[in-house]
Amino acid sequence: MAKLTKRLPMLPAERALKVISGRWKAVILYHLFDGPRRLSALKAVVPDITQKVLIQQLREMEEHGLVSREIFAEVPSRVEYSATLLGLSLEPILLALCQWGQHHADELNEMDRLADCIIRPRQARHTHASPN
Repeated sequence: MAKLTKRLPMLPAERALKVISGRWKAVILYHLFDGPRRLSALKAVVPDITQKVLIQQLREMEEHGLVSREIFAEVPSRVEYSATLLGLSLEPILLALCQWGQHHADELNEMDRLADCIIRPRQARHTHASPN
């Protein structure tokens, strides 16, 4: 982890932004908040992303401890991605960013150009989250 830590900024806010930056990371995490998903399932719910970029974003999030990857010893092999506890802790932050984005668009009279906010608070959270 020493190599990883050297690449991340020392300022906490800058570090946080670096870890969650990327056009698709918030969207991917949103879909992983509900539970593990296979690559093909993620691609299906985020159709505008290319498979190459999806894999790249998942690898970055895995490297930063937000996502875990589990490989099942089956033929053919099956891989599932899930949000770690650290990744799940971003849910209220992503909700706040979404709400601020809506506020920003409203202040600039651009609500008609805004897509629906996909981050919504979850009422029924699993109490036995995986410690990945």
